[in-house]
Amino acid sequence: MKTAKKIVFWTLVAFAMIQFIPIDRVNKPVDHAVNFVEAKNTPEKIRGLIKGACYDCHSNETVYPKYAFIAPISWSVKSHVNDGRERLNFSIWGTYNKELKENMLSRAAETVQNKMMPLPGYIVYHKEANLSEAERKLLSNYFEEMLKNKSY
Repeated sequence: MKTAKKIVFWTLVAFAMIQFIPIDRVNKPVDHAVNFVEAKNTPEKIRGLIKGACYDCHSNETVYPKYAFIAPISWSVKSHVNDGRERLNFSIWGTYNKELKENMLSRAAETVQNKMMPLPGYIVYHKEANLSEAERKLLSNYFEEMLKNKSY
């Protein structure tokens, strides 16, 4: 029993210590001239869907929830945000070249329509990101229409 108490004690000490490992949660400033929803004059309905379902991981406007301040969960959240921004960052949309924009729009339409995005684990804690079939279709069609019209 003494060993079990030691294990619990040292586990709690380790958990407390990892809380002091800093995670950078500072968002870079957003230049509205290159930010997707402003630069593309996105319709209000689409803007709401993109902001609610995509922007936390795919922009510099991430709103970190309370659980993102508890290690080791914070490490996972930050990793997902970094990965999301690397794949597509709506905040710097205007800085991407034509080929990147085409690829990102195509991939965005596909992943939204095939329910690959938003991630299921994200939807659990963010109900606004739980897109209905109609909303998925609307968003996917918007991206596909941009591709078709080359209005990216």
